Amino acid sequence: MEEYFDIPVSINDDLDRKIADAFLIFDHHGQKTVDVREIGSILRYLGMVPTEQEVSETIAETEFAGDASGTVHLSKFLPYVKNLLLERRMEPAPIEKLLEAFQVLDFEGKGYVTKDFMARIMMEEGEPFSLEELEEMFGCAVDSSTNRISYEYYLNQLIHDI
Repeated sequence: MEEYFDIPVSINDDLDRKIADAFLIFDHHGQKTVDVREIGSILRYLGMVPTEQEVSETIAETEFAGDASGTVHLSKFLPYVKNLLLERRMEPAPIEKLLEAFQVLDFEGKGYVTKDFMARIMMEEGEPFSLEELEEMFGCAVDSSTNRISYEYYLNQLIHDI
C-alpha cells in the first residue's frame, strides 16, 4: 500500500479539485487512498445518486487490479468519476419526477403519505433503503406531530437545500 502514496495525481480544473477534495475527506491515512466501503459516500457527497450496482461498478473500475487490500487510489478514482459527472450519470431525479412519484403513492390525493407507508415502500420495493438512509430522510421529511410526509413541502425543502 505504501507504493500508492507516490502516484502523482494531476488537478487540472475546478471539477478535479472538487472530486479530490471530496475523496480526501475520506482518506484517513493521508495516502490518497480510501477504503472501497467509502466509495458510495464519496459519490453521494459529490451530489450523485448511485444505485448499489453503480457503486460496485465504480469500485470495480477504480480499485487496482489484483489489489486485495480493498482500497481505491485517487489517481484512478478522479478521472473515472470526472467522466461520470461530465456525462451527467447518477444524477438525482428532477423535482417534477419526484412529485409525480409521490402523487402515484398518494392514492387518495391528500397531499401526503404516512411515514409507515413510505418506510414500507422504501424497504420492500425496488432497491431497498438502509435504516440509516430512512432516518436521514425522515428527519427532514416527516411532520413529527402527524407522522406524515407532506410531499410538496418536503420537495420545496429539497429545492432550497440544493
